Amino acid sequence: MNRIGLDKTEAQQLAKQLNDLLANYQLFYMNLRAFHWNIKGEKFFELHAKFEELYDETLLKVDEIAERILTLGEEPAHTFTKYLELSEIKEQEGLNDAHSTVNSVLDSFEILIRKQRVLLDLSDQYGDEGTNALMSDYIREQEKLVWMYTAFLG
Repeated sequence: MNRIGLDKTEAQQLAKQLNDLLANYQLFYMNLRAFHWNIKGEKFFELHAKFEELYDETLLKVDEIAERILTLGEEPAHTFTKYLELSEIKEQEGLNDAHSTVNSVLDSFEILIRKQRVLLDLSDQYGDEGTNALMSDYIREQEKLVWMYTAFLG
């Protein structure tokens, strides 16, 4: 057992999945920054502000995930080389209109929610309430955002 009462092998497995999630959040964050900087068109003011809100929230999640990995007794991934290797979310370049940027956000949420559900199940199985609560909060928040951004697209 580790110092927080979890099986060390199970904690390592959770940390591995959390590192994968961390990598995906880092790519999502960078894409959101690019969308914020480069958005054009009639929805500029609305999306410029929304993308800033999203990247601020995402940056907080990046920190929470890294700290959770440390709490589990492991090291968070911390290089972009590793993030690019692990991430299912890919770098987005040249997107600057409402439709393509919001679709990219929705695609990213789909990936993040799927990965968080895997972690939710795994953390429940291993009795890791800290990771479980974090994933539950993220999923609940992002499901609502998926609904809102889908509604935005009409």
